[in-house]
Amino acid sequence: MLKIALIGIDNRPICYDLIKDVLSIDKNIKLYMPDISYLGSLEKQANIDKIFDFIKNLPEIDYFIVALDTIAYGGLISSRRCSDKKEVIEQRIQKFKNEIKKRKAKILAFSSIMRISNNNINEEEKEYWAQWGKRIFDWSYYLHKSEVEKTFNCVHNIIPNDILDDYLEGRKRNFEINKLYLSLAKEGFFDTLIFSKDDCAPFGLNVKEAMELEKIAKEENIKNVKIKTGADEIPLSLITRVLSKNNKIKIKPVFLKEDAKNLISKYEDISIEDCAKAQIELANLKAVEENQDLILIINNFSNEQGDLVLGDIINSNENKVDFPKTPYFIADVNNANGADNCFVEKIFKQNTKNFFGYCGYNTSANTIGCAIFCAIVKFIALKNNSYNDSAFKKNQFIRFLDDWAYQAISRKFVQNSNHNYKKALEDKKEELDKNSLKISSFLNYTPEKITYSLPWNRSFEIRIVVR
Repeated sequence: MLKIALIGIDNRPICYDLIKDVLSIDKNIKLYMPDISYLGSLEKQANIDKIFDFIKNLPEIDYFIVALDTIAYGGLISSRRCSDKKEVIEQRIQKFKNEIKKRKAKILAFSSIMRISNNNINEEEKEYWAQWGKRIFDWSYYLHKSEVEKTFNCVHNIIPNDILDDYLEGRKRNFEINKLYLSLAKEGFFDTLIFSKDDCAPFGLNVKEAMELEKIAKEENIKNVKIKTGADEIPLSLITRVLSKNNKIKIKPVFLKEDAKNLISKYEDISIEDCAKAQIELANLKAVEENQDLILIINNFSNEQGDLVLGDIINSNENKVDFPKTPYFIADVNNANGADNCFVEKIFKQNTKNFFGYCGYNTSANTIGCAIFCAIVKFIALKNNSYNDSAFKKNQFIRFLDDWAYQAISRKFVQNSNHNYKKALEDKKEELDKNSLKISSFLNYTPEKITYSLPWNRSFEIRIVVR
């Protein structure tokens, strides 16, 4: 029995429920996580004292996977908002180090490079983002771009000094903490350390910081450090990395629009091809052109990626998709933040004999990392005769119901409900239940009961519980 402990980014379904559901596909894996009430949310910092109690009371485990943002700041959102001083955060990290050193478990950790959101929405940022967020993004973008291109006279700043000073102070604190993690990695404390670039663009202070961290790691020969575009999928990828360690699984990526694989997705700074390769590499897998164990079908975009949140909906119009007759799984990235409706309808016309999973969640990195996670767990479980088919079907039922039925069809109504999200979701229950029947027919899986809720009281993440 492989024993894994995980402290996640926060309490969202994708960061908590999904991981439990996927790992239950393999009966030989035992997962330990803190109670969901201890983790951070949109408006609440994690209960860090309870997190430390969880760590102290763990039995012997093989691997410890930890979101360092939860230990340091109380979660991903708190890492952008909390006002804790650097010294306080360093004390928490030292306490974590002292507790973990008592154990023999290997530690795979990840920390975010603070994002710069390209909008005036302060839902996950400090209050001033509502007025100055887009300006801060533009200032950061063109400041870095001018440094790279050596055109230093092109940046004009109109952001008030007190706001910019506060923003830069928070960035500096988080950057210094990330450099502290590098020193711990150099000591050998981490088996693997990932810095994640969340909601990225080709230029910006976050991209500059990533380059500086990478430079330090290279100069000091710290080989167990990686910098990856993405965020929510990183813990999934690290679990996959653990599971794949001795399996040498080969993945063949197949882009449905081969001539467009060099294009860059929304919220990212690398091409969709490089994104896929990076996710495969992080998961301890090998990308191949032939003799593969699994085919990764990537439903990529032709010109520019759509975005269901922004209303830029792109549905594929190809007459035919040739699905393989060998084991395959699917990453649907034609749109950010949800499924390609027409493409999903094509999937439902297939049988599930060689189907190893589907995902169309949020950004391209999120989607590809999540799809790989599920497919590899199923692949290894089948290999080891520890496969739970009911758990696989449950997971995939929720993924299609979330990424397709909710995100691509019902969410727009909830999003436009003038913040009356709970009532709007109730109004869409009949539509969701109706579309769930198509999923049931495809998977040959019908739950007794389905419940829907919006755990962060917004339209983005839905919690779907099936029994």
